[in-house]
This record gives sequence, structure tokens and C-alpha cells, in this order.
Amino acid sequence: MLSVIDTRPHPPVPPAMNLTAHVLGRARAPDEKPALVILHSDRDETLTYARLQALVLGCARHLFTLGLAPGDRILMRLGNGPAFPIVFLGAIAAGLVPVPTSAALTVAEITRLAGLVGPRLIVAEPGIALPQGEIATIAPDLALWEAMPPLPPVAADPETEAYVIFTSGTSGRPAAVSHAHRAILARQPMHQGWEGLTPEDRLLHAGAMNWTYTLGTGLLDPWTVGATALIPAPGTPPAALPTLLARGAATIFAAAPGVFRQMLRAPIPALPRMRHALSAGEGLPPATRAAWEDATGTRVHEALGMTEISTYLSGSPARPALPGSVGYVQPGRHVALLGEDGQPVTRGAQGELAVATTDPGLMRGYLGAPAPQGPWFRTGDMAIMAADGAVTHLGRKDDLLNAGGFRVSPVEVEAAFEGLPGLLACAATEVEPAPGTKIIALFYEAPCEIGDALLRRRAESALARWKQPRHYQHIPALPRTATGKVIRRALGPLYARPAT
Repeated sequence: MLSVIDTRPHPPVPPAMNLTAHVLGRARAPDEKPALVILHSDRDETLTYARLQALVLGCARHLFTLGLAPGDRILMRLGNGPAFPIVFLGAIAAGLVPVPTSAALTVAEITRLAGLVGPRLIVAEPGIALPQGEIATIAPDLALWEAMPPLPPVAADPETEAYVIFTSGTSGRPAAVSHAHRAILARQPMHQGWEGLTPEDRLLHAGAMNWTYTLGTGLLDPWTVGATALIPAPGTPPAALPTLLARGAATIFAAAPGVFRQMLRAPIPALPRMRHALSAGEGLPPATRAAWEDATGTRVHEALGMTEISTYLSGSPARPALPGSVGYVQPGRHVALLGEDGQPVTRGAQGELAVATTDPGLMRGYLGAPAPQGPWFRTGDMAIMAADGAVTHLGRKDDLLNAGGFRVSPVEVEAAFEGLPGLLACAATEVEPAPGTKIIALFYEAPCEIGDALLRRRAESALARWKQPRHYQHIPALPRTATGKVIRRALGPLYARPAT
């Protein structure tokens, strides 16, 4: 049996649409129901559905009056507050193209990104770095927007560019990804194929709003179904999240694995309304999953995706993933594992995950590069598909290790050390101790150095000999992207040869 799963048809794409109209128009929520709650340490900042719509369409009107042309890009330099989703949806409603970016970027970093997208306008909050150069800049003004007459969302060809967002940059150089209005349609399979989302839910997402995971799962999806989005205020430490979950009466919690790990260092209060949690961004270690489930009595459902396509594999409340696997192909998708020849591999064999280029959630393309061609978009993620369709993620293709001629997943190596006392996080990669000689090395975070003998015993008990690291190195912190993903290729330069 081949590693191909076809759960089509795709969600239907209308001849004309607007992403903002889809999000705000499909919700069947009462006007006074909370749409967004920003959770501060001492107070809640709430926007009802009626006020959210007034602000978004008022913002659209204001942007429209500035003389921008359809398709002009707007650089967003905003923090995790109400202005962020208002500007994002308002720009799209007006036929403009928002470009969300991290508020933590430096002047040099945002200058480079601005050069890639060529914005005509910047919407910025005080204290956030701006790009160099002469670009018109305005501050968010919620009072003005709420007073403006609403601008009905401008319908467009579904293929028209709706927003541009940057990859997290695991290679060290983020790419600008252009998405069409149709991308929002491909989120429908996630509502039940991963999130288990209903109008009664209160979903708390712990990520930054500029991240596609937060933007989609934390904001757009709840509003599309009429649920309530809960977002921690800027600067909220992970240790404070359990309290916010309880106070916000959250029913679903979503975060990256690193946030789960940090939260579990603090006591978890009773969460009687919590139904389940969601994890994405990188693999969830089994020990972290088990610790969360023990502490809360709720399951974690994982998903695999990327900025270019969002999530397409997942476990869900209706179909939990098997231990060790990410889950299954979501409804409405066409996914395969391809070999080097571009053909599907047999089930049980390693292959590169690929998504059909007909998927409405697939990007229009990277700015400055051709749109995806052919029947498949190859993701760069390696995996194995079981007979029942369950998919086990092996890591990025470029991250796979070659130990004595055997291809080894760094994810498998790292999982062997989960739960080791004192070890906070680890990452496996190849290093070159001598010219032409490559070995597997494990770099780890811990309060203090762990003895090599203990690490070797753990490896010997869990891994075949060719998969066992030959070098262990304690470092203060693993190199990570802004969204918390480990940059394995940045570990090689940190390699310190043992003293002889």
C-alpha cells in the first residue's frame, strides 16, 4: 500500500470572496458575546463581537481614506493587543495586504524584511522598532476607528493576495510567504479535524499574534465559529498562564511545546472547564505530554504544518493520535510521502511529506519566487505512514543525520533523553570532530553539566548503537527562532572538541 491519503473534496472556493467577510460573517455569535479577551495580571480587556466588527470595518474605512491602492501592503509593527487583529482584518477588508511582524525585531531586522515586501504604510505602536527609510507611518487609533462609518469588505478573486507573513526562519533567513483570500477556507478542516472547536469554547493561545499558529488557531478560527479568543497580555510569563487559564474559564489551551514545558514547572490549579489542549510548532516530547495530562487530566492533540500551508496532519478529540505519531490527514486534504523520484513510497518507508497544490490553504508562493508547480508541494518534512494512515514525523529533511550510512531522525534521538533528571531540553545534530569524520552529538540545556556516563546509559537503554550520540555537550541555551523552534544547523559551530 502506498503512502497516499486523499480525503477530498477540498472546501469549495467561491468565485469571489473576502477573508475578513468570511471570518466575521460566518460567526453566529450574539453581538454582546465576548470575541476577544486580553488577560492581564489584574484585569481583563474585552471586545464583544459587535465592537470587534465596528472596529475592523471602521479601520478598513480609515485605511481606505488614506489613498492607498488595492493590493498595497501595510507593515504591522504591533504588540499582542486588540489593535493587532483589528488592523490585520481591517486591511484585508479594504482590499489591502497586511504584513504581520514580530514586535521583538530590531531596526536592522525589520529594515531587511520591509525591503522584501515594499510596504506603502506602517501601522506602529510606540516603542517598537521601525525600518529605516521614508515610509508613511500611523499609530493605531481605536477611538477613531470605532467612530468611522463601516466599510463593507471588498470582494476579490479568491486567488488575490490577502496577507504576507514570514516563516520562522529555521535557516536563519525568514522568507516572505504570500497567502490568498482562499487560505481561510482551508482552515475549516482544522475546526474538528484538530481543534474540536465549538461556539461555546473559550480558547486561550499563548503565542505571539504575528505567528500563523496564534493568528489562525488563536483568533481567526474562534471568530469564524463564534467562540471566544483569550490572549495573555504582552509580557505574561509562562508561569502565570495556569492562573490565567483558570481565571479565564478556558476550555481549550493552545501553545508550542516549550510553553507547556515551562508551565509545568509551576503548580497547575484545578481547570474544571478545560476540555483539551493543542500543540504545534515543533514536536511535543512524550514526557511533556504525559506531565501535562497527569497535571490537568486533559489530552493534548498535536498538529503538523508550516507557514506555507498551516496544519494538515493532526490528532483530534474525535480521533486521537496513536502514541508516537502526529496524527492523521485532515478531512479535505490530499497528502503523500514521496521518495527521491517524486513518487509515493510504500507505507512503513521514510518519505518526504507533500501536499497537493490544489489545496486552497497552500500559499500563492514566496515573494520573488515562482508559485508552486506540479501536483505536489514538497514540505521538507520527513515522515513514515503506518498501515492505518497514522503519520510519524521524523524531522526536517535537512536535519536528518547520517550515522554509518543509516539515516537517523534527530527527533528519535532527542526523545530518548526526555524525562532525564536535570535535562531541560536537547537537540541532536551531526558534528565533524576530524576532517571527513561525522558523528551524532547531543547538545542539552540543564542547570549544570550532566555526567557523560549517565547520558550514555540512557542512550544505550533506548537507542540502537548507530543512533546513539558519540558526543554530549552542555550549553546555556539551545539556539531557537522567535517562535521557539530549535535551529539544529546552528549547533555545529558550537561544537567543542573534548580535551585530550
